[in-house]
Amino acid sequence: MTIIAKRITLALTTGLLTLGTLSCSEERLNPAPKAQLSNTVAFDTPTRVLLQVNNLYDYVKVGGFMGGRVQVHSDIRANDFINRTNNGVTGLLVWNHTVTEQSQNDVINTWGFGYSAINQINVFLDGLTANTGKFVAPAFPATFAATALNYQGEARFLRALAYYHLLQFYARPFADGNGSKPGLPLRLKGEVNNDNNALARSTVAQVYEQIITDLNFAEQNLPLTPTASTATTRAHRNTAIALKTRVYLTMGRYADVITEANKLVPAAAPFVAPTGVAHALNPSLPAVFAAAGTTENILSFPFTAQDAPGVQNQLAFYFLPPPLGNGEYSLNPGAGGILNDTRWTATDTRRTNFVQVVGTESYLRKYPTGTPYTDPAPVIRYAEVLLNLAEARVRSTNTVDPQALELLNAVRGRSNGGTYTAADFASSGAMADAILLERRIEFLGEGLRNTDLLRLLQPIPGKASVGAVNPTDALYIWPIPNTELAANSLMTRN
Repeated sequence: MTIIAKRITLALTTGLLTLGTLSCSEERLNPAPKAQLSNTVAFDTPTRVLLQVNNLYDYVKVGGFMGGRVQVHSDIRANDFINRTNNGVTGLLVWNHTVTEQSQNDVINTWGFGYSAINQINVFLDGLTANTGKFVAPAFPATFAATALNYQGEARFLRALAYYHLLQFYARPFADGNGSKPGLPLRLKGEVNNDNNALARSTVAQVYEQIITDLNFAEQNLPLTPTASTATTRAHRNTAIALKTRVYLTMGRYADVITEANKLVPAAAPFVAPTGVAHALNPSLPAVFAAAGTTENILSFPFTAQDAPGVQNQLAFYFLPPPLGNGEYSLNPGAGGILNDTRWTATDTRRTNFVQVVGTESYLRKYPTGTPYTDPAPVIRYAEVLLNLAEARVRSTNTVDPQALELLNAVRGRSNGGTYTAADFASSGAMADAILLERRIEFLGEGLRNTDLLRLLQPIPGKASVGAVNPTDALYIWPIPNTELAANSLMTRN
């Protein structure tokens, strides 16, 4: 791993997000923040500690990672989008499955930004532990010990989020060998020099075990009820629980999905989280994608004109047609694309609100702002928790489960997509397929499609002139970047 932190840094958002606009160079992994403090004073006041927590979010939501590129890369690997611009910077090689160890704009950068965030988190956690003795009066309030636990919870949530998304690109799915295949180098200590570059890969199962450990800690130590201004933009207890439902679903641990989802989802409608933030489906789906968000938004990463994802990282840039976006990808009009699936009805508000036809092409307009591209980057919504639970119930019971049917209809009916009855499904498998279809429609452009295919060891479908990628193909997952192979003597290739 190229080392990315020479000291603990305190960085303004505008400084950190220049990561998305710099040229492809060492600067991308060694950013020079506009404001920084030595590690000898970085934990001297509550304000400085909070600045570092904000800094962690900035590293994770950088445009080259979870501020846009992760979501785009996950969706364009499959068959719902068509590349229009042949621009290698904006995912062409991802779309047509020709990435290599040398692919800078995707394979190298995603790894670099992900591990940059992980290292920043580790440096912060190390510093927080080392400076516990400072957290006393008069510089700190008597309640700061509890606040410090909240901050640790946020940091470990973000570390889990980063490792989870790196796994989806660079490691074999958990279902392939029950997690026994090579995973990622599991770095849990802050690196401030080049001494510890050599680190072998942990197994996929071991990385997932650490993700769950971090999320369990986060659940226990995050605030139950955040401030209103941060309810959708910073992690709280329900955020950790919601992400666990996704992680366990990805692992095929359906009983655990049910256990976690039951903390947020009542047994029957109306489906509103019973404790903490009262998450619920919002009647207006467009409102969910507005800057302010709703209680359906469990976590989104916000942006402003002064705090933007960076050039060619923005979701609207990719998906909106000119002049608001650049129309990098239109919706696939061919066979197999979701646009032509007759089960996505003409009256479905996800179609009438989020599909824009320009001439002969259709575009996704889920991210509506256009220039200067301040749409929040979605991480997880309550709708996903409902469908995670529905799928887990069907797969664990092998039945056309009544609660799963109610959950599926809650999401589908909210958008006027129609409702199902138990008689519509000849088997539990048919119902599971309907839930997967609903996920594909509901989360189009939100970055779930690649994971949904890989976790079930399904082929990545072909589109246009691009053929399908089977689970046995080398390019089913990305190669390890050559930068990591050069720096880490214990690293092995995919």
